[in-house]
Amino acid sequence: MANLMFHQEVEVWYVLPALKRAIAIKMKDLGLKQNEIAKRLNLAKSSVSQYLKNKRASKVKFNSDFEKEITKSASNIIKKDNFMQEIENLCRKFKKTGCLCELHKKYCQMPAGCSECT
Repeated sequence: MANLMFHQEVEVWYVLPALKRAIAIKMKDLGLKQNEIAKRLNLAKSSVSQYLKNKRASKVKFNSDFEKEITKSASNIIKKDNFMQEIENLCRKFKKTGCLCELHKKYCQMPAGCSECT
């Protein structure tokens, strides 16, 4: 998948699945069953199964500070059932870390004058 055509593809193919995977794992750690995780994350049960087995979305690694944000988001999703809002918040925070720019450099051509992470 190297040299993706559009920089948005990095977020769709790498970041969003990695966030969903990390949230699913945290929700399991917090005691939710696979069916409930799938329902709350609006995913197929088979997708959650693959996330929990660490067989999908493993290209993006999060640092320990960001892991804390993911844990907080997983708890919020369990309490408030607000998955889309939490994903939006995590994506915004991920961009601010500069990690998104690193992924762009690795997997696609950066757009001219990109200020995505500034």
